[in-house]
Parts: sequence; C-alpha cells; structure tokens
Amino acid sequence: MSKPSLPQGTRDFSATVVRKRNYIFQTIRNVFENYGFQPLETPAMENLETLMGKYGDEGDKLIFKILNNGLDNPAKQEQSKLAFEKVLDGKNTKDLTERALRYDLTIPFARYVAMNHGQLNMPFKRYQIQPVWRADRPQKGRYREFYQCDADVVGSYSLLNEVELANIYATVFKKLGVDTVIKINSRKILAALAEFCGGADKMVDITVAIDKLDKVGLDKVKEELSIRGLTANQIQTIETYLSIEGSNAEKLTQLKQLLGSNETATAGIAEIEYLLNYHANTFVGQHLQADFTLARGLNYYTGLIFEVKANQVLMGSIGGGGRYDDLTGSFGVPNVPGVGISFGVDRIYDVMEELALFPAEVQTGTKVLFFNLGEAESKAAFGLMQELREQNIACELFHENAKFEKQFKYADKKQIPYAVIIGSKELLENTLVVKNLVTGEQTPLANNELLSFNF
Repeated sequence: MSKPSLPQGTRDFSATVVRKRNYIFQTIRNVFENYGFQPLETPAMENLETLMGKYGDEGDKLIFKILNNGLDNPAKQEQSKLAFEKVLDGKNTKDLTERALRYDLTIPFARYVAMNHGQLNMPFKRYQIQPVWRADRPQKGRYREFYQCDADVVGSYSLLNEVELANIYATVFKKLGVDTVIKINSRKILAALAEFCGGADKMVDITVAIDKLDKVGLDKVKEELSIRGLTANQIQTIETYLSIEGSNAEKLTQLKQLLGSNETATAGIAEIEYLLNYHANTFVGQHLQADFTLARGLNYYTGLIFEVKANQVLMGSIGGGGRYDDLTGSFGVPNVPGVGISFGVDRIYDVMEELALFPAEVQTGTKVLFFNLGEAESKAAFGLMQELREQNIACELFHENAKFEKQFKYADKKQIPYAVIIGSKELLENTLVVKNLVTGEQTPLANNELLSFNF
C-alpha cells in the first residue's frame, strides 16, 4: 500500500490552525454583519457554462472541471474517447464534462442574483465565506483549494458602496492587527489607456500583461505587449503610464497630463478622487493608495478596483475586488450593477502567523481537565463538569482511571490550563482541588464553590 498523501495545493488543518482561521473568519463576519450584509452559500460545483468565459483566457485555464458520471458505461465509452480527443485539442465537450468546481464566489453570486432577482430587495448586500478551487501552480500563499470571504452589493451605482467597502477593508485589518495598503484604480482608466493605444479591443491584451507586472517585471510586460501586437509607440505610452509615481495627488496630476483629454479617463479619475476625498480625514484614507499599475485581470470589472497588500510581509494580495456593472447580463438579466470585495483568508493567516499576531486566547480549547481517579470519583467529577459546561466553560473528564503522570501529560499536550482533582478523601468531604497547571498553585474548594471560581 502506498504512503497516504494529499493532492498538491491542499492542506489538513489541525485544531490549533482551525481556531486561528476561525478567529479570522469571525472577525470578518462580524464586520460584514455590522455593515448590513447577510449570509449566502452556493454549491461547490456549478454548471461549466456558468463559469467559462467569465475570467478571461488565463482564468478559464485554471478552472477544475468535473468528469461526467457514468463514463465507465460501455455504451458511453466510444463517445468518451471522442470527447477526450476534443479536450486534448483544447475544446470543452458536454459528453465529457458539464460541471466544474467554483473558481471564485463572484460568478456564482451573479448566477444566484440572475435566478432570484425578482425576489431580492435591492440593493442586495450579501457576504459569503466558502472554499474555491483553482488549478494553479502551488507556491507560498497560493493554493489549489482555499477560502474566500466576499461582500458584494448589487442593484446600486452609488460610489458610497465603494466608500463603505474600503472602510470594511480598513476596519477588518485594523481588528486583525495587520498593517496594510489598500491600492485603488479604475478600469475606466485602463480602458482609456487602451483607447490611446489602438482601441478598446486592446483592453484585454493590456490588462492581462499589466496584471503580471509584479511577478515578471517591466521588461517582460513590454515583451508580452509586443507579442500581443502593440507597436513600439504604444508600448512607450504604456511604459510612461506604468512609471507614474509620487503621492496620490501627484499621481493623479501626472495621469491627467497623460490621459486627461480622454472622456473615459476623466470618468475614472473622478471615481478615484471621490473615494480619496471621502476618506481624506479618516483612518481609512491613511491606507488608500492610487496605483495605476493595478489591473485585476478578471474581465468583468468595469469601474473602481481594489487590491490589499500587507506592508510587513513579502506576500501577494490578501484582498481584492471592484465594480462590475453588468455581470448578471451574461445570465440574461442585464443592467444590474454590482460591486464587491474579497478577503484571501489563507494568505491573511500566513501573514498573521509570520508576524505572530494571533491573540493567545485564540489557542484555548479545553479549559479544565477533571482527573479520573476511580469510578465513584469520576462520577462525582462528571456531575460537576456538566455544571461548568452549563456556564460555557470547556471541560473534559479523562477517559480512564490512570496514573497522575499520564493525566498531567495529556493536559500539557492539549495546553489545558486547569485541572480539577477529586480523590477518595475529597469524595467523602464533598470537596475538590483546583490546580493551575501554568503556575502550579492549588486551591481547595467545597463542591458548591466551584462555579464561582475564576477560571
């Protein structure tokens, strides 16, 4: 038998890790709820046609497709062979696969809105915390199965939504203790750049190339733009655009000089200025940074876009999102505006672990271990243990009558801070001993005093 293993890019989570992850989830969930968002869950798999064509060519390649069931049926085997040949040619076929694991939470949400828009109270604000899957190359901070935490608003064009979403980002990371920069741009500005460089049809070529800037560097981006058919003059314009730097105000001034005569660029600049001005005197404004190299390679974005990075750790983005004013149109329900953000929990966890930001109390599971010193003693312990559990104090009774050493060792490995000991003497006297396993201090108590003890 081969040694057991996990699929590459997936992980098991121990109790310690799960508690830390739940701390992140709950912090994000509480902020979402405070801002009026309501929870939603969608299936792990979607129909393939729901997902394909929504993420651009690069994203579509990373979708995990699910084989149809029944392919071992002799009647379907010849059909399956032909279908495999089509797949090898880069074509999808329903004879082989009709479903896929979700790539993100936004497209499934758009599908949900399209299916239920007649019953939804607009604007509809939902949050969603579920795993997604991508057939990406695993590396630090990048997994094939990972969680996203999304908050989206549909049914409103108001930029107040972007203002609030920026506030949510800043609030969550403040609560988690992670120092971040919230980068912002507008896809309208990128559309204007495309118009300067040959027309709107160049938009995808330019954004896909620019989106790789952090990973491959400027020279490789210019090389890719050349391969995609842009001229030397057009590439020079893009290089000038990517070289814009300085304060937010200085960047906007340079951008206006480069693209300001373009109507689309003017609209994008106005969006960025609105967001920056709204937060000019708030703690959120300290984290906002205009970054015109930000592209967010997903094709469905149409307006302001966000990306969050941790300042003290070398890590990719730990959050991102933006406006998508016609995402439901691809599902036959046009003109439903939307905007949303996402938290990358797995990367946030890695950042917090590296910076030792998790509070000590997050680690606490069982708080009290009742020692098992015999049948009668353990029965008395069991009754007292239930009383503590009623007070939401996590307790355990050791599973068997064993030597003190074994029971102490069990408590130590589980980092249980207190032990309650009831021996034969205590049983007769209706008393017990509480031992602080961190300091070694022992406190004799009557049984009826246990509930008032400060664990």
